[in-house]
Amino acid sequence: MSTLSSIAMIERFKKRVMRLTIGFFFYCSVVTPASALTFVLPAHGDDIVGQVQWTQALPGDTFNKIGRRYDIGYFELVEANPTVNPDHPQPGSIIVIPSRFILPPKRHGLIINLAELRIYYYPPHRHVVITYPVGIGREGWDTPLGPSWIAEKMRNPIWTVPESIRKDRAKDGVHLPVKVPPGPDNPLGGYAMRLKQATYLIHGTNDSQGVGRRSSAGCIRLFPEDIESLFAEVARKEKVTIIDLPYKFGWEKHRLFLEAHVPLQKQSLFNRLSMEKLIQANTSKTAKIQWQSVERISLRENGIPQVVGYPETCVKHVVSHALRKNKKST
Repeated sequence: MSTLSSIAMIERFKKRVMRLTIGFFFYCSVVTPASALTFVLPAHGDDIVGQVQWTQALPGDTFNKIGRRYDIGYFELVEANPTVNPDHPQPGSIIVIPSRFILPPKRHGLIINLAELRIYYYPPHRHVVITYPVGIGREGWDTPLGPSWIAEKMRNPIWTVPESIRKDRAKDGVHLPVKVPPGPDNPLGGYAMRLKQATYLIHGTNDSQGVGRRSSAGCIRLFPEDIESLFAEVARKEKVTIIDLPYKFGWEKHRLFLEAHVPLQKQSLFNRLSMEKLIQANTSKTAKIQWQSVERISLRENGIPQVVGYPETCVKHVVSHALRKNKKST
């Protein structure tokens, strides 16, 4: 057999394997929504949970569909896969699933990080954290920051449409009713939890494409299966803290990591002083920082934790050991 014939056979075989592989993924992949991401809390002194995953895009996939399968928000996937078309990823292409997280500084109750488009819940008396992607207030309808709590829980809620929303939609020729009953046309979905700020809710949705985006009038929206799970876990008067932290620093096994997201507000270019303040505010250890790595990661903004430093004591020990070794060899 000639060399050209052998090459042609190999290429046909590779194409056949690729078709079979894509078909296998399509058949075996979990096309139903994923369950909540639940992690055992890290060891004392560490701050990171989860692992980055990879998957192959299926025929007809979108980032909305992939996100629903892995419980990852739309914009989280966009950040981690900047060169992939989110509406038409090439079948068989590799998609990064950014399911590794630096936990926010506060670890109690519900913590909603707007910049990350993600909520963290710390159930009382359980050594775990449960996390979900969320949709938040769109530009001009910002979700309020600060402390709050769950004031009311509602199954099959009636949506009393705020007058501000009715007026805003009327500008586009859409005339909303004063109240929307439970059902498929209710944007609150099947469950809602009212915050102390009476006009703001944590709720489900009748349009899952809004999860993982700035899509609401200030409320926090979750996938239907996620709000059902969270609703069952959370009690009335549970504390809620809403933060805006695009850059998170955290430790794992004597290494300092940075997780960077696209800020909600436009910011100036890399600012070392502001990063130093963040590190001091969010870590208890003194670190030797690789500032070139911090700048590169903060500008890339892909939402994946990456190493940027080591404890000062560790660096001093390594240097001291190297000097002693060098002295002995001479």
